Amino acid sequence: MLSTGIGTYTLNLISELVKQKNFPLRLLTSPQDREVLSQFNREIKVIDAPIYSFSEQLQVPRAVGSSDVLHVPHYNAPLLRKGTLLVTIHDLNHILDHTYRRTIKSMLYAQPMLRLVARRANHIFTVSEYSKRQIIEHLGVGAERISVVYNGIGAHIFPEDRDVARANTNRDFGFSGPYILFVGNLKANKNVQGLLQAFAILQQRSKVSHRLLIVGDDATGRQSLMELTRELKLEDKVVRVPHVGHQRIRSLYSGADLTVLPSFEEGFGLPVVESMACGSPVACSRSASLPEIGGDAAEYFDPHDPESIAAAIETVLLSSDRWRELQKLGLRQACRFSREDFAQRHLAVYRRFLG
Repeated sequence: MLSTGIGTYTLNLISELVKQKNFPLRLLTSPQDREVLSQFNREIKVIDAPIYSFSEQLQVPRAVGSSDVLHVPHYNAPLLRKGTLLVTIHDLNHILDHTYRRTIKSMLYAQPMLRLVARRANHIFTVSEYSKRQIIEHLGVGAERISVVYNGIGAHIFPEDRDVARANTNRDFGFSGPYILFVGNLKANKNVQGLLQAFAILQQRSKVSHRLLIVGDDATGRQSLMELTRELKLEDKVVRVPHVGHQRIRSLYSGADLTVLPSFEEGFGLPVVESMACGSPVACSRSASLPEIGGDAAEYFDPHDPESIAAAIETVLLSSDRWRELQKLGLRQACRFSREDFAQRHLAVYRRFLG
């Protein structure tokens, strides 16, 4: 899962843990990710088992062997593990979001697995106070068994020169001029459809000349996104990019006039702090964890109301004073999410169980 938000969490954590002297760290991964992890110069064990599979449940405990502590950065943890098991539950989308919880995968795997893992884990990490409250309420976990550790910002995230970053983005993706940025998958909880509807409203008003750059992909959401783009007659104004690497995402953030995250549900919302750290203002939903993460450094809106989304975008883009204010506040807010603190909070829990 190294190309996902969970992968960013995992790589940021490993990159800090390997700096610890005399800290015995072994990595367990799938064949396709071995090369990425080899940069960390640690013992790597590879298993070839599909994620969320019965085979995964059998092979992971076997591969872990005699390790004192196993930390799984997602809820697909091995229930047969006999030793100490630490798990990260980033969010409860499969329980809280109505589009998730009605799917076959959610009903047959995700929801039962979340509840079983919550009971089995010796300790749970999560990424916001919001997610902690949901885990306590919906999974029945005591507060003392949960540690909130905010995501740290990756070493590859920092501001580039705005004009150069925009020019590079224009060149790389074949369009010209300013753009509004969305980063994330296309699943229903991300509310990309609401963003498209808001963007259509902006086009009707003709006050904003930006294109909308959507960075992310999802097999189930891709078709509906393309259909709605055509229906709203936005084909010439929306640019979609499935995947980008670390350096390119930094340029995309740095060159954007605004990053928008219209999610209904978010356990953390990494694009919010990554954008802020690159000097790009943020507009995001007034829901779930996002006000906690964005603080006073974002323009908020109601994600259920495209007019509210459009108005928030206009507030930032049509006022140079508000734009500069959010840029300044965002750079300051991003400083709260250091990788060093992120790693130390994990280490404190590891050491508690290592004795």
